[in-house]
Amino acid sequence: MSKILVTYFTQTGNTQKIAEAIYSSIDEEIDIKSVEDTDDVSAYDIVFIGFPVHAHSVPYPIKQIIESIPLGKKIAFFSTHGALTGSRLAREALEYATTLAIGKKIIGTFSCRGKVSFQALETLSKSPEHQVWVDMAHSARTHPDASDIADAKTFAGWIMTLIHQERG
Repeated sequence: MSKILVTYFTQTGNTQKIAEAIYSSIDEEIDIKSVEDTDDVSAYDIVFIGFPVHAHSVPYPIKQIIESIPLGKKIAFFSTHGALTGSRLAREALEYATTLAIGKKIIGTFSCRGKVSFQALETLSKSPEHQVWVDMAHSARTHPDASDIADAKTFAGWIMTLIHQERG
């Protein structure tokens, strides 16, 4: 049996909701902690790392956690964002996270939409180059929704299936 950690960074609560969905769907030895409460990940076999997408990238506290994970550890990333799922804007942060995890074993990634703070939308709406994203983000105001939560649970189940298949 593997020891599992679900750690996340959140500002609006979106990523925490997804982290809790992942946590609740795994029936093994598992802990859930915010990134602020996560100091050492070396005791865990599998680490689920969640974050909101910030400017097409990962927030600095997540970057620090990724870089602190020992080589060879198994990682599953999940993110929340205001962009359309599957769009370039939604993928870029996960792609960057995987480059930070060189030497670690990436098992899978998951992303879903999440409500963007009013302050962020207000600030970015003043810049013409961000207008398309602001329009996209407005449509994420009801996310993560029940479907996103169900998808996160399915993702966690899929990751655990891969882990069990790897064990033989």
